Amino acid sequence: MKRVSTLLLLFFLGAFQVHAQSTIIHAGSLFDGTANDIRENVTIIVSDGVIESVTDGFTNPENGQNLIDLSDKIVLPGLIDLHVHLEMETNPGRYAETFTMNPEDRALRSVMYVRRTIEAGFTTVRDLGGTGVNTALRDAVNAGYIQGPRIISVGKSIATTGGHADPTNGHRHDLMGSPGPAEGVINGETEAREAVRQRYKNGADHIKITATGGVLSVAKSGQNPQFMVDEVQAIVETANDYGMHVAAHAHGKEGMLRAVNAGVTTIEHGTYMDEEVMNAMVEKGTYYVPTILAGNFVAEKAEEEGFFPDLVRPKAREIGPLIQETFGKAYAYGVNIAFGTDSGVSPHGENGKEFALMVEAGMPPAEAILSSVKTGAEVLGLSDQIGSIEAGKMADIIAVDDNPIENIQTLENVSFVMKDGVVVKN
Repeated sequence: MKRVSTLLLLFFLGAFQVHAQSTIIHAGSLFDGTANDIRENVTIIVSDGVIESVTDGFTNPENGQNLIDLSDKIVLPGLIDLHVHLEMETNPGRYAETFTMNPEDRALRSVMYVRRTIEAGFTTVRDLGGTGVNTALRDAVNAGYIQGPRIISVGKSIATTGGHADPTNGHRHDLMGSPGPAEGVINGETEAREAVRQRYKNGADHIKITATGGVLSVAKSGQNPQFMVDEVQAIVETANDYGMHVAAHAHGKEGMLRAVNAGVTTIEHGTYMDEEVMNAMVEKGTYYVPTILAGNFVAEKAEEEGFFPDLVRPKAREIGPLIQETFGKAYAYGVNIAFGTDSGVSPHGENGKEFALMVEAGMPPAEAILSSVKTGAEVLGLSDQIGSIEAGKMADIIAVDDNPIENIQTLENVSFVMKDGVVVKN
């Protein structure tokens, strides 16, 4: 009898402990990420970092339950940005940092960028290229050493010799050396496969290639194709073997077509895409990540004397302003749009400005939000975990003061952030 009583006591104590870990959120309005509409007066119950239930009406907390009152806010799923660079932020001294900053310096500075990102309401990001510090940041967040968004890392981007993301572009000849697959620089199918396997070995989640020239690299062309067909095909095939998808930085048409036809998952920037490219993307189911914010930022900074090297300024002037126009055409054509900012080119923490630029170019506000939460989760293969406020999903929850369907710029001032059931900003 004594043993039975003890077991009952332990049962009730255990039940109380589970109950004590649960949190009730009263959401005055809820955009849950599953549809375009907004629900009024909703109760969300969170337990052990997971959404337990979402019900209409306000439920009173019971013993041990914590109440978060967001009854005067609009609540949304944590936002997802598919294109950031957490190791850096564009500044006039950026090109000298290669020679002045150690990995430790980059890592410690990145902690500040990570914090700004999650406080802006972005609870998941895909870091599309750094030195490997980005992968260490992911691990530090996962281990709880630092507070930041869930990070999906590609480690170091893969380039060709002299291409965008060749880390020695613009260096003095005796400093250039000959970087290879380990450094993310390839020539030929064999090295392409080796570079993917090295990224896998280094712990990357996915792969990024620079399929064309870029704006900020110290190289003349911003749009020429930089991978042969067999090279990009080898990268995609090898990545698929390891369960990794491929993101392709691309501005010019030919490089985009090679990447899309090879089976990449996303096209980043897409500045000079035309109807042929759009049609191929629709047929292949390729997602377009526009990064309008970065394009506007570099175009603006190109007018500041000394901000960019002379080789970069003409590209920034020409390519930057075109991305928003391309986005509008791609949306009208029916290309799958996924949210991404290229933050790190523009300042971290300002990611939310991309929404207004998308709406300005013709995308309805609700669809712009869904391109971040719903589509972002799809691209990452995490739709069963994040991207909406539903029972069973991770408790990534944000709140803003105004209705984002009526005032999309309210997403630039997120007032509440919860990630994995832990309040980050209140």
